[in-house]
Amino acid sequence: MTARTPDSARDIPEATVARLPVYLRALTGLAEDGTTTCSSEELAATAGVNSAKLRKDLSYLGSYGTRGVGYDVEYLRYQIAREIGVTQDWPVVIVGIGNLGHALANYSGFRSRGFRVVALLDADPSRHDEVVAGLDVRSFEDLESIVAEHDVSIGVIATPAVAAHAVAERMVAAGITSILNFAPTVLSVPDGVDVRKVDLSIELQILAYHEQRKAVSPGSEDVS
Repeated sequence: MTARTPDSARDIPEATVARLPVYLRALTGLAEDGTTTCSSEELAATAGVNSAKLRKDLSYLGSYGTRGVGYDVEYLRYQIAREIGVTQDWPVVIVGIGNLGHALANYSGFRSRGFRVVALLDADPSRHDEVVAGLDVRSFEDLESIVAEHDVSIGVIATPAVAAHAVAERMVAAGITSILNFAPTVLSVPDGVDVRKVDLSIELQILAYHEQRKAVSPGSEDVS
């Protein structure tokens, strides 16, 4: 097996980057089931993609498969985890501790995937007496000191849309360079700051579109 070196590294397409965590989750499941090696077809089926796409994606990382044997599950899992940066500890701050913020704070998957929630912040003073997932809810005014203390580079916005822009501006000014935005609004950030948007209502609307398509049988359209 050969792995690429930093000198031979190349940019990985965004679509491939988006699928790497899916492969990592599939490999983790295989490892937990006791699987030590797998073919590209087996891994692709577990990840829900076609094998040609999987092989193309993994080619950006290097050559980790062995002809006639397949992939070493643990080794490939480590290489993907290293590539996407989850072999290290990432401190995260969550702003907006309403229902969604509570759910995010209690999500156990963050810790197991290399993300450590170090602070929960809210602008509402009535929430500052709350303890969620073992953390005190603190004032949003503490953002800058928390970012500096824990060297935070990733922030999560779970506020209403009307507050999200101001929160993002404060995060960026404090030194946060990656934002996961759950607020139903588009954020404008400077170059060098990455934003990933999660809008559950849009995802539901997409599902509704597909359900509507299923309900329309072929030939049922009104052609009069």
